[in-house]
Amino acid sequence: MNLFDAHSIVADLGLIGVLGIIFAETGLLIGLAFPGDSLLFIAGVAASGSGAAILGDAHLSAAMLFLLAPLAAILGGLVGYFFGEKYGRKLFDRPDGRVFNHEKVLTTEKWLRKYGVGRALIFARFVPFVRTLINPMCGIVGVDKKKFFLFNAIGAVLWTELVIGLGYILGEKLQGSVDAYILPIIAIIVFVSLIPVLLELFREWQTRKHHK
Repeated sequence: MNLFDAHSIVADLGLIGVLGIIFAETGLLIGLAFPGDSLLFIAGVAASGSGAAILGDAHLSAAMLFLLAPLAAILGGLVGYFFGEKYGRKLFDRPDGRVFNHEKVLTTEKWLRKYGVGRALIFARFVPFVRTLINPMCGIVGVDKKKFFLFNAIGAVLWTELVIGLGYILGEKLQGSVDAYILPIIAIIVFVSLIPVLLELFREWQTRKHHK
């Protein structure tokens, strides 16, 4: 069993493993290394009618997967927020840390002010590493709890249902190994989710250019 390999998680741990990894990736800082997008995609394939034929003996209940995966992601986000609120300042208040440092706190504050809590949390769900760090960061900078709870839930539902849904739909059409499809599909998901951010950055660059 390999906790960093999506196929291995689905085949060896089943639904419990999928839910545990999704929770850890969004709620625990150790989740930075876990395969969130590819895991959801392969879980969707495993829940499809032809999933067992594609993935061997790996098969998941579609109803339980679609129901419980968003809940695991929502709960993970909440745990990440409360962890950041209670312990985050000590962890991130280090100028020399590569991953955890005060600069990331300041960058997050700027990001949240510029793009708003809602868009920041929803977009973050589709970007590896960012979806792990954004939740404790929101706790550190003191994002309003009600607002966080709302957009954490919206982002979790959109992320899990969209990626699982893609795997589920394509699972009926795929032939051969699923591995060849994972990276292109995940790249498309990340790119589409970043389009609004890229547009905002382009507008900011245009504004600065005109003011020079």
